[in-house]
Amino acid sequence: MSTEIQTISDWRDYYELTKPRVVMLIVFTAIVGMFLAVPGWPGVAPLLLGTLGIGLAASGAAVFNHIFDARIDIHMLRTRGRPLPQGRISEPKALMFASTLCVISMIILWFAVNSLTALLTFFSLIGYAVIYTVFLKRATPQNIVIGGAAGAAPPVLGWTAVTGEIHSSALLLFLIVFIWTPPHFWALAIARKEEYAKVGIPMLPVTHGEAYTRLNILLYTILLVVITIVPYLTGMSGFIYLLTAITLDAVFLYHAIQMMRHPADLDWAMRTFKFSITYLGFLFAALLIDHYFLFQLSL
Repeated sequence: MSTEIQTISDWRDYYELTKPRVVMLIVFTAIVGMFLAVPGWPGVAPLLLGTLGIGLAASGAAVFNHIFDARIDIHMLRTRGRPLPQGRISEPKALMFASTLCVISMIILWFAVNSLTALLTFFSLIGYAVIYTVFLKRATPQNIVIGGAAGAAPPVLGWTAVTGEIHSSALLLFLIVFIWTPPHFWALAIARKEEYAKVGIPMLPVTHGEAYTRLNILLYTILLVVITIVPYLTGMSGFIYLLTAITLDAVFLYHAIQMMRHPADLDWAMRTFKFSITYLGFLFAALLIDHYFLFQLSL
């Protein structure tokens, strides 16, 4: 019985290494990209195998992130309970796990989907797991802006998994996630400023102060409002998406303004961070629903 309990505990730790909640959002945006790439059904093979390959790659990148950040995670309240800092999983085992996930994902994407998706996924994986985590995160306060390109890639990966090519509409989806990333993450960085300062990570509120970061969150949110209207203006989406985007944008903007008005209240930073996750999920869900509503009207 004790062996079975230990096995279950081990797998829960491995599962935690993959950052499942983050990966689910990544996979969801990729799936939306797949469905938006074609008028009707994207096909079983691209949908299932593309999703599996992209999901495994994102999971592998998350594990590499845990490995490279283990030495600073132990000093941060938000991350000290993770499996690697607590020694529940050794770094060699985590490295083997991450490598296996990434290799399987590349095999699936290259041989069962298409080479373009495999290559783009590989570069995204390297961008997040190595370039961002190892170098940018520790080198510049603009780390999340530059590194955000890797996190914004999934909708493009989903699109190419179905069509085998990069389309301007896919790049628009990329741009939405890219602009969303800084206000999303800087809100958390404000709430965890002291922890980042303690471990020497030059997040924007650490290097330039909270007031400057709050201003940047507001400016990026305004830019996000503009960018999220573009799918409607270009005919990519209709009124369902437009009304949803306007509503979500208004709430996000409200949070950003409240952060400016109440600089001493860190609760607003965490509220903004948590809402931003809901924001992206509902925005992409609206894109998907609107897409098929327009498709039905065209029949």
